[in-house]
Amino acid sequence: MFNIHQIKEEICDIGRRIYNRGFAAANDGNISFRIDENRVICTPTGISKGFMKPEDLCIVDMNGNQIAGTKKRTSEILLHVTIMKARPEVKSVVHCHPPHATAFGIAREAIPQCLMPEVDINMGDVPIAQYALPGGQGFADVIMPYIMKSDIIVQANHGTVSVGPTIERAYWLAEMLDAYCRICLIARDLGKVEYFTRDEAEELLDLKQKWGFKDPRADLENCELCANDIFRDSWKETGVGHRAFQPPTFKRNDDATTQQKTSITPKCTCGGNNNDSTKNTNTNQIDDERELIIKTITDRVIKALAG
Repeated sequence: MFNIHQIKEEICDIGRRIYNRGFAAANDGNISFRIDENRVICTPTGISKGFMKPEDLCIVDMNGNQIAGTKKRTSEILLHVTIMKARPEVKSVVHCHPPHATAFGIAREAIPQCLMPEVDINMGDVPIAQYALPGGQGFADVIMPYIMKSDIIVQANHGTVSVGPTIERAYWLAEMLDAYCRICLIARDLGKVEYFTRDEAEELLDLKQKWGFKDPRADLENCELCANDIFRDSWKETGVGHRAFQPPTFKRNDDATTQQKTSITPKCTCGGNNNDSTKNTNTNQIDDERELIIKTITDRVIKALAG
């Protein structure tokens, strides 16, 4: 049996942390916690998450109908209860707008994998769901293809949705993802991103299974370990892809001697017996221009986020 007042205090504490980290401006974001089979505590609409008090919070049933509280419940509660119905082990849902992770959702850039062990272990492949108008059932429905395989999802042009057995765990995922996305942008701005090797990626996946963390890649024999393979079928619909970050293309159980470190085909620069030297020169110019554009956009994003 949960202590309702204690849960409300924890929601307010997480709300302050979300607000103080710049994950929820003004009255952005919402938090919920399921206290029994048919009751969910949630944040109200139209209030800053940094200044909530326990008496401000609402209680709704599993259909989103408000049953307690003086303030009106969040307009996005259908997203929360839909997730909880699909995954009964989920007790808490946190929605916020972490700026760096949200930037990846706006750019439709697939969240890179195989760059930091903590991120691969705790989150794995992070999907980007297509945009939907916030508030209705359709907003919840676009999440459902992903929520059974990931505890955190980036919503295109919106923010993140993270879930967990506790409010703290659900919030941690949002904080971890945003810190990781920021690191990726900084590393990319330095000019080079080094991914794990095939063996390093395999070892990390094995360790993850040993520690009891589920990862859909473990069930796919031909998975390209670092190439966002799990959710790639959805990219045509969502517009997601690899533009700023090009991952390696090695697959599970590849011979390490044949693995490719990059999916970009090496170009001949020796100028020897190459009958397509003009074509190669033009290709290199295009690639240079593309690199310059990507760098310029990244510079502007980081500058804007830095204030």
